[in-house]
Amino acid sequence: MHTPHVVVVMGVAGTGKTTIGPLLAARLGVPYAEGDDFHPRANIAKMSAGTPLDDGDRWPWLDAIGSWAHTRDGLGGVVSCSALKRSYRDRLRAAAPGVVFLHLSGDRALIEDRMAHRQGHFMPAALLDSQFAALQPLGPDEAGVAVDVTGGPEEIVARAAAALEGPADPQPPARHP
Repeated sequence: MHTPHVVVVMGVAGTGKTTIGPLLAARLGVPYAEGDDFHPRANIAKMSAGTPLDDGDRWPWLDAIGSWAHTRDGLGGVVSCSALKRSYRDRLRAAAPGVVFLHLSGDRALIEDRMAHRQGHFMPAALLDSQFAALQPLGPDEAGVAVDVTGGPEEIVARAAAALEGPADPQPPARHP
């Protein structure tokens, strides 16, 4: 990445956003913000109880992340945020138009296994199905890249950094008369 973008590390729970995000930020020399820290307490309580969030729960969270990303415009940064739906990414882009998405993607069985072995996280593996059901991969007109989450954290970060070095800006849609 030649200019300091704000990278939103996205994907379903268990893909490693909280592990990869800080490592990527360190590699890029920019600050990292943990997306979960932007959740209101009510959201954390809801997820801890095994209840998926609805869009009404997510809007204030997305707005807080978008606000942080906006403050980092031109300075760079990395923030984790599931950003599963196009409408969520659109909301983030409305606040910070220059964000670039890094979609951590992987096989459901691998992700479920990782979730089963992590300690102290409020998102139970039982909500993984709702995460995959909501996931809308990046569209061809969205600035970003997808990176597979197989392998260790350093390997994933190396792939992510290399992918982000490539053309991350989308091509404008063709105009038809």
